[in-house]
Amino acid sequence: MLMGLPRRALLAAAALSVLVTFDGAASAQTNIVDDWSKVTPPPAPALKPASLDAKTTALIVMDFVNQTCNEKSRPRCVASIPKVKAMIDAAKAKNVTIVWTIPPGPKPEDFLPEIAPPADTKFLVANVDKFHNPDLDQMLKAKGITTVITAGTSSYGAVLFTSSGALVRGYNVVVPVDGMSAGDAYGDQSTAWILANFPGAANRVTLTRGDMITYK
Repeated sequence: MLMGLPRRALLAAAALSVLVTFDGAASAQTNIVDDWSKVTPPPAPALKPASLDAKTTALIVMDFVNQTCNEKSRPRCVASIPKVKAMIDAAKAKNVTIVWTIPPGPKPEDFLPEIAPPADTKFLVANVDKFHNPDLDQMLKAKGITTVITAGTSSYGAVLFTSSGALVRGYNVVVPVDGMSAGDAYGDQSTAWILANFPGAANRVTLTRGDMITYK
């Protein structure tokens, strides 16, 4: 019995240590979440003009379909349409390659008519990161494209992940912030910050506006 007491005491101490450790970990996790309410948003990334080579640039117009780009679910998307149309018109005028995408599910006729492609245009179908469809990378490389402009909805979906997919494949990425949209301003802001600080490739990202893009 006497020999067993230290063992029981040791087991009790070990159990207490586990409880304290678990409680400490839980407290630390709670503190992390609590700290989020104290975060001060960083300054907005600087927008810069983008002078692009028309022959080596592609504009990717992503997922402007009725199901998500409407006044009820994403009014910020609807507000972006005139800006996106101006980008498309400017790209067409310089014979810039334009790629239109839709996610799985919606049909081509669901694309908003104001910025829809010509009737005989084939949509690239892919979810979130459009480079998951290998046709995109193959087509861009075949055309000698080195820079992509990403416009679409949502900002933290198609724009963020397609831009990321382009960066890891070696493309330069131009993001017109007035051509991307989320359900709220935080989604747009966080997307811009992530891309402006993209690990190892921030120097290949240009945040801009549609009217600051020119072609040569």
